[in-house]
Amino acid sequence: MKKDFETKFTGWVFIVATILLWGGWALSPHHIGEYIVASDFSVISEDLWYWIWMYRFHIFGWVTMAISMFALVSITARKPYRVLMLPGAGMVIVGTFTIAIAAAYFYNYGAWGVGQTAGKSPDEIQEFMDGILFTNQYVTCFVRFGRIFSGVGLVLLGYGFIKWNIVGKWLGWFTLLLGFVAMGIILSIPDNFEIYKPVFHVKSLWLLAMGVSILRNGINIPERVS
Repeated sequence: MKKDFETKFTGWVFIVATILLWGGWALSPHHIGEYIVASDFSVISEDLWYWIWMYRFHIFGWVTMAISMFALVSITARKPYRVLMLPGAGMVIVGTFTIAIAAAYFYNYGAWGVGQTAGKSPDEIQEFMDGILFTNQYVTCFVRFGRIFSGVGLVLLGYGFIKWNIVGKWLGWFTLLLGFVAMGIILSIPDNFEIYKPVFHVKSLWLLAMGVSILRNGINIPERVS
């Protein structure tokens, strides 16, 4: 088992990603759903700066998750593991940044919309909402595809974990099943945020499990010439 600075750094990055991603969500005073709606702005305005900072932590959680994937693949990108680890981590990274971009939109429009709708009549607020409707729809598509991309990557990573015992077998199966569930929900029920919401918490638990496992047990990658 490989246990050195590389694995310690990778394990801690997974844990930091968990803290930022889930902690920012858990401590936020308001959660925007699949779409921004007019009622979001009035709630956000009640504690605007606290909401902004929690959303920043949440967004950087997605970014840190991508860093953890880069760190993991930097250790495992050698023969024969790289045939699954590179595309698997790559797809997770693509999906993660896609979701991060969507989250940044909700963050920006959530804060900006507070000022744009303050003191406006219901008709004026509706006019504002109509103006961002197309962008709202486009970004929601980003969220869905980001989840699917990440799911594909997790399936590849999970298969690689199981095939070569890179991490514990149970964690390999956890990764594989999480990927299939993430894809399956979006493909079979494409527009239901409430049904997908538990997967976010499971993904956060997966990040924590990865970090703790890597710190405690290292990564099973025999030294080979790539």
